[in-house]
Amino acid sequence: MSDSKGYLHPEAIAQISRLELRARYVVEGFLSGMHRSPYFGQSIEFLQHREYTLGDDLRYVDWKVWGRQDRFYVKQFEEDTNLRCTMLVDSSASMAYGAGPLNKYDYASTLAVSLAYLLLRQQDAVGCAAFDSTTRAAVPQRTKKTHLESIVGTLQGVGPYEKTDMYGVLREAAESYPRRGLMVLVSDLLTDRQALMAGLKLLRSRGHDVIVLHVMDDDELTFPFNGPTRFEGLELPIHLRCNPRALREGYLQALRAYLDEVQSGCSRQEVDYALMPTSQSLGPALAAILAARMGRRKRRS
Repeated sequence: MSDSKGYLHPEAIAQISRLELRARYVVEGFLSGMHRSPYFGQSIEFLQHREYTLGDDLRYVDWKVWGRQDRFYVKQFEEDTNLRCTMLVDSSASMAYGAGPLNKYDYASTLAVSLAYLLLRQQDAVGCAAFDSTTRAAVPQRTKKTHLESIVGTLQGVGPYEKTDMYGVLREAAESYPRRGLMVLVSDLLTDRQALMAGLKLLRSRGHDVIVLHVMDDDELTFPFNGPTRFEGLELPIHLRCNPRALREGYLQALRAYLDEVQSGCSRQEVDYALMPTSQSLGPALAAILAARMGRRKRRS
């Protein structure tokens, strides 16, 4: 797929203030850049034939029937709406950080609403919850396209606040959405790793498929700071004055170990994982959702 028009890049997305319009812009740009849409024939199953009427899509004309009967018939399809997806969006204080056009929470919210819009187009059921130390706001799973407004309201009604209680939140999600489905965790994962893995394990034990979209700012990934710097904690009342050049090598080494631990832990739990820098196009996340959706359908068939 091509992203040459820049539809999916944060610089373009940040210029659109309304979250719902951002999502539509992102998804339409994503679809226009694909060589072949995965929607047709992927989320629907053949049901029966009916006689062709003016205005029907010619892609669904059954030419074999025409060859036998010299009459036009189209294939009718039955929508496969079995996918139930829940977006779990981290709204803790650390998500307020951002050096680029979008901070982590803006990026995560845009990502979640874009994914919701993409799935609602296919009549899949989508729910959403925003959390920090607890679930701050949530909406149930619905299939109507107008449900996107409720999801937007959920994410806009909270702000980066409090610390993260990852295990407690994932346990609450497992109890709130007991029917098997797809859980999409959008977070910077600045939390206790044992608690994170215990929560992911719980979701998997309940039969949920899980995707982790790990949102990080470029500053956190590259540590570009020079000269005397004061670092302030967003979730702890502490600060540190230092020369960052003296810390860079140790920081990057610790970062690599942290990312390896998270990725290997997700792999052990059979959880799909994607690192999402806030400077990166949203395309890979949309593609990951489509791949997960198609994979679920294949496992059901």
